[in-house]
Order: sequence, then C-alpha cells, then structure tokens
Amino acid sequence: MSTRTPKRIGITLGDCAGIGPEIVELALKSRRVPDSIEYVVLGRQPNCKPGEPTPETARAAAAALEEAVTLVRRGELEAIVTGPVHKARMYEVGFRFPGQTEFFAERCGVKDFAMCLTGGKLTVALVTAHVPLCKVPRALKQSEIVRIGLLLAEFVRSRGKNELRIAVAGLNPHAGESGKLGVEEIEIIAPAIEELNSSPVTRHSSPVFVGPVSPDTVFHRAIDAEFDAVLCMYHDQGLIPLKLHAFHSGVNVTLGLPFPRTSPDHGTAFEIAGKGIARPDSMIAAINLAVELAETKTKTCNLEARNPGWLNSNLLFLFS
Repeated sequence: MSTRTPKRIGITLGDCAGIGPEIVELALKSRRVPDSIEYVVLGRQPNCKPGEPTPETARAAAAALEEAVTLVRRGELEAIVTGPVHKARMYEVGFRFPGQTEFFAERCGVKDFAMCLTGGKLTVALVTAHVPLCKVPRALKQSEIVRIGLLLAEFVRSRGKNELRIAVAGLNPHAGESGKLGVEEIEIIAPAIEELNSSPVTRHSSPVFVGPVSPDTVFHRAIDAEFDAVLCMYHDQGLIPLKLHAFHSGVNVTLGLPFPRTSPDHGTAFEIAGKGIARPDSMIAAINLAVELAETKTKTCNLEARNPGWLNSNLLFLFS
C-alpha cells in the first residue's frame, strides 16, 4: 500500500509582539484547516512583551521570512503563509522592502508580480500598491494595468472560474466624468482595457475586462456577482472596500510567484496582543487558500507532466 507524503505549508509568526503567534496557534487548533497537511511554523520567538515590539522581534520576523523562502525554493514547502509584520520596525533593522510582497518577489527573481486580496464575495488586485497617494497618477502606466490585469485573470481562472468578467476601476471620481474630472481614464486606463481584451488569452471570447467603471459603484456591483474581480488603481481603493466587506476573512495573495504565498489581511494589532481577544479567522482563510492554491498547482503540474504542452495548448480554451 503506497503512502502519500503530505503537503508541507510553511507559516511564519510575523512580529511576535503582535497577534501573529496567537492567531497561528488558534488557527491550527481550530479544526477549520485541512488535517491532511503538514504545517511548519517558522521563526523563533525572542523574549518579548505582547504589544511592545522591539528591534529583536523585527529581526526575528525578517529571519523567518528568509527561512521560509529558502525552504520553499529547495522544494521543502509547497506554499507559505505569512504572519503580520510591523513595517516601520522592519525598516529600522534594515529590511529594505516596502512589504512582504516585494520581499518574496525579489528573493525569487520575479518581476511580474502583483498584490491581490480576496475575501467574501470580493477579489481585488492593485495596479499600484505601496506608493504615496500623491504619486499614484504619475505611477499609473498602461503597461502595468495590462500586466497586472492578466495576472488577476489567471488567478481567478485558477480558482475554477473560466467565464471571466473583470471590472477595471477608474482613478478619478465618476471615472473622470468624460475628462471633466481627470483624463487618466481616457489616456491610460481605456487603452489598457482595449489591449487586455485583444490579448491572446482573451480576444477569442466576449470582453473579459470592463471599464473604466466608476469607483463608487464598482465594488457593490462586484459583490452582487456582476464581476468576478476588480482591478484597482491604488492601494486603498481596493483595500477599503475589501476590509469593509470581509475584514475577518480577507486574504492577501502575491500573484506571479512560483509558489502560493498568502497572508491574513490585517496588521500586528499590538494593542490587543496577549489579551486573548484576537480572532484567527483571517489566518484560517489564508491557510485554506494556500492549501487550495498548492493543490491546484500540483494538479496542473501533474497534468502537464502526463501531457506535455497541455497548458499552452489549452490556455485559450480555458479563457473561452
């Protein structure tokens, strides 16, 4: 009788002065994550007081990220779930990345990546992420909208949705009001949508990408199932509605990596650390999504191994 080696999912604790260690422990004891998976908790916990981060807790969080990426690149992990870190503390100890998303992309040599968040009935991806709001208009590029739009379409398809309909949010109020409230929709976003819908993976079906859609209505329409996902122009445009809709179940996903990486969509919550009131829901959702994506990746790789060329030859079919 053959035995299957269980999948191994790595979980980092984040900054241990925050709620990371609590929610990881609660999630793994919740019986709401698959018990067929081997969960590997990464990162040592230096002596610290809950709610009081120190340079040492930040260094430990950074070291856990390095350990995680080393193990996954060796093939010893199928996916990584990361606990919340405190960016300011991380910067103080030499962490030079805007966030964990950018860390994993750099360590894996990946340029084509994006931040995506999903929870409840809403999935969003961000064209610009950790950029000051005043710099967003200059940072917005047609090529970036196209690049991240295609990553988002691939993610939605990987979760079993073949007939895609993705909204592209405008940047300005009322999507620019025909140029009266801004021209980015006319000059950048609309041409990007046209390019997306004429790409090899979408041009043989009805338009996949719709817009520019007014940002004040697009998320309501997505939650009502008119759209499968929303492509957002900047960080808070996507995160505010996502957290309002699914604060306790939102998951951050890094698109474009060679392995699944997820994270709960909340911070370290130092103010409630150690008080026994932290909820593990978002960590549970992050673990479950990591498992789902790892299993999907395994099935795809196995099918490709049995049928070389299957993935490329069927890409158009999957989008039709």
